[in-house]
Amino acid sequence: MPIFSIFLLVYIFTILENMAIILLVMRNSKLWKPMYIFIGNLSFLEIGYINVTVPKMLSSILIGSQEISYGGCVSQLFIFAFLCAAECYLLASMAFDRYVAICNPLRYPDIMQDKCVWCLLISSWLAGLFTPIFPIHFLNQTDFCGSNKVDHYFCDVSPLLRLACGDTHIEELVDFIIAAFVLITSLSVIITSYIFIIWTVLKIPTSGYQKAFSTCTSHLVVVCVFYGSLSFTYMRTTPASGDSSNRIVSVLYSVITPLVNPVIYTLRNYDIRLTLKVCLENWSKPKSQKTQAKS
Repeated sequence: MPIFSIFLLVYIFTILENMAIILLVMRNSKLWKPMYIFIGNLSFLEIGYINVTVPKMLSSILIGSQEISYGGCVSQLFIFAFLCAAECYLLASMAFDRYVAICNPLRYPDIMQDKCVWCLLISSWLAGLFTPIFPIHFLNQTDFCGSNKVDHYFCDVSPLLRLACGDTHIEELVDFIIAAFVLITSLSVIITSYIFIIWTVLKIPTSGYQKAFSTCTSHLVVVCVFYGSLSFTYMRTTPASGDSSNRIVSVLYSVITPLVNPVIYTLRNYDIRLTLKVCLENWSKPKSQKTQAKS
């Protein structure tokens, strides 16, 4: 029950935090800018992320039944991998947005128009959608025998491959190549963007350092935590061992990251803090004052 209570609170707070950011971006025209549209999409991804794994884990703890059908297991794997890859490319799109804002501020309105923003968003979602197709195709060709106990708290490729019969080198190689491709391509965009950002910031007078880097700090923190944990788990040529460290790292990027991301972006972003403050003040006003203000 202590474990159930902790994860239930984390789940509730994660949903509420991310929903608050989505509503703030949707209901305030001042936040209809590329950076905040990307943050809103990131929050939407985080909600899907935590809904794929935590509710099933909570029900298993509460009911005591840890069974899941093969179809349900593969579906969980597909959706999780899809959202994970989409988040990688979305973080890359956010890095490109910061690069344009800092390195080409005068051309920013011309470059980051609605058409460009929508192309980046749609590309991120589509790239994520196609990512798990090949690993799951090869997984479905695999025969399973012996134990049917998945040594994880959700269905992932490595724990499932450990249950397979015979040689699984092809499946392991496909999984490694797909994971490496997603991480390397998206991370390359992020690293390249920040190389140009740092080079540009170094040319700015010292007084402008803090303002330039303040727009990137939140994104860098999220990237470091997210990519670090993903690389530890998936950048392996063989299935990850079943020790507790692999499960702990999985909790980091699948449960903790969706929880802390809204806090990081809210605390480091002045516009979101200001909008949230105004909304809370309006919500806390008595009904008579709201009516008088409208009239």
